[in-house]
Amino acid sequence: MRNTVYLLCACFLLFALYCSNVSAAEKWPGVDESVVEKYAKQHGREASKPLINTDQGDLLLFVFLLAGAIGGFVAGYYWRILIVEKSPGVSQPEQKHISSGT
Repeated sequence: MRNTVYLLCACFLLFALYCSNVSAAEKWPGVDESVVEKYAKQHGREASKPLINTDQGDLLLFVFLLAGAIGGFVAGYYWRILIVEKSPGVSQPEQKHISSGT
């Protein structure tokens, strides 16, 4: 039993190492590289640098964090309107009972 576990672990590690080397060696082109740049070159336009380069550092993560924080604040601020007061099929007395927590 113990030998089987060791053999399975060794096979898993070899498989994981092989897969990581294969996937790291190949780079899949994105839509920008494979489609947009191709048609831009056909029509005589070259790629230009973006106004805000999000490929450097954690700027893109910060933008998503900021958008999530703003969205969470807005959803939290309007929580009663979104969830409690606009519940379909709930009569007005039941809504007061639900919102009071009793």
